[in-house]
Amino acid sequence: MSTFRPKYITFDCYGTLTRFRMADMARAMYANRVPAERMDEFILHFAAYRLDEVLDAWKPYKDVVMNAVERTCKKWGIAFNEAEAQQFYDAVPTWGPHADVPEPLAKVAKEFPLVIYSNAADNQIMHNVEMLGAPFHKVFTAQQAQVYKPRLRAFEYMLDNLNCGPEDILHVSSSLRYDLMPAHDMSIKNKVFVARGHEPSTPHYGYHEIKDLSGLPAIVGL
Repeated sequence: MSTFRPKYITFDCYGTLTRFRMADMARAMYANRVPAERMDEFILHFAAYRLDEVLDAWKPYKDVVMNAVERTCKKWGIAFNEAEAQQFYDAVPTWGPHADVPEPLAKVAKEFPLVIYSNAADNQIMHNVEMLGAPFHKVFTAQQAQVYKPRLRAFEYMLDNLNCGPEDILHVSSSLRYDLMPAHDMSIKNKVFVARGHEPSTPHYGYHEIKDLSGLPAIVGL
């Protein structure tokens, strides 16, 4: 992979480049309603419901978030508060990058066109992208494509709009379930797993693993 020169480097945004804060918010918001020793389990359920919500036909990301909060609360016997759920959605555009992102991202941007496909709303994503500190050739959203990752149609939309094949891109993500597993199924052979601790490494899916984005430039020979 060190000699691969992709036409595009494509990225997941939230979690990979932007620090995704929903778990942090949930820990603070429900600290007085979920026992401390069970909070990790609560966070896992919240994440699972967000994933489940994006597997059906497209709906606005606000609905994804609100439904996931409501279903998690129901499972845990907690009263659902719509105003609290709204806070998760409203916070998304305020989140900035992981500390390790801006410098290597700017470095690879000098040599390669950068692309994002994000499970985001159009009115959210550009606020986060502007804080990344690098130019992007294209920013695709689930709202534009009317489909969320990990659906394969999301990757088809991205490749079609870039007018390239799976062999032409290097796809970078910190999520196996949302990105690298479906990318594998789409025959995207050149992949990078940013091991931020969200999910366990699963080498079967054929990627180069880095601990943070500082390892990306070396993969493309920089």
